[in-house]
Amino acid sequence: MEVVYEDNHIIIVNKAPGEIVQGDKTGDKPLSEIVKEWIKEKYAKPGNVFLGVVHRLDRPVAGLVIFAKTSKALARMNEMFRNGEVHKTYRAITRNRPPEDSDELLHYITTVEKTNKSYAHAEPCRNAKEARLRYRLISQSDRYNLIEVELLTGRKHQIRVQLAAIGCPIRGDLKYGDKRSNPDGSISLMAQRVRFTHPVSGKEIDVTAPAPKNEPLWKILEANEEGRS
Repeated sequence: MEVVYEDNHIIIVNKAPGEIVQGDKTGDKPLSEIVKEWIKEKYAKPGNVFLGVVHRLDRPVAGLVIFAKTSKALARMNEMFRNGEVHKTYRAITRNRPPEDSDELLHYITTVEKTNKSYAHAEPCRNAKEARLRYRLISQSDRYNLIEVELLTGRKHQIRVQLAAIGCPIRGDLKYGDKRSNPDGSISLMAQRVRFTHPVSGKEIDVTAPAPKNEPLWKILEANEEGRS
């Protein structure tokens, strides 16, 4: 487990692709339980450890996950997410180049729970929620593109479905139109950076995660970004 930030009220962990944040019907051990055990062992805490799940990442996605270590932090972080006060930046690898080097996307997303799949619509429709994000192309190789995404709303599978809607499904994401899976079952999407005002101390928190170690392509594209800047 990789802890990238911790204090008395919050802990931020760099999730590996394939891990689940919270328990589900698979019965697999969730990241929340792993973090609890880590805290219990590190601080030799007796009894149960409090840990609040503030938000989640899809199982095949890597990157930063915030947990609350106190009930005060959990309540305030939940409110901050509702109010859009937590700013998250993602990076995605796609095979196709986006139609513009940068743009703001607006779609209306519906979700079919039975199939756990979301759909992006160009116009408002029944049961749809507005979804907005900004993206920019930051690096390229002969076959792949590295795209940075700033989420402006938080909808189920939002980045995956909105990039697919402009012809840029994320590498390895068979559910949303990519041609081939990644060898480890991940998709090439990571929550790279998170910025917010600390819910208790009021100081500014700005944390960036390193690229997933399981896929050398991230490093190649990041090197191309440095050469381009």
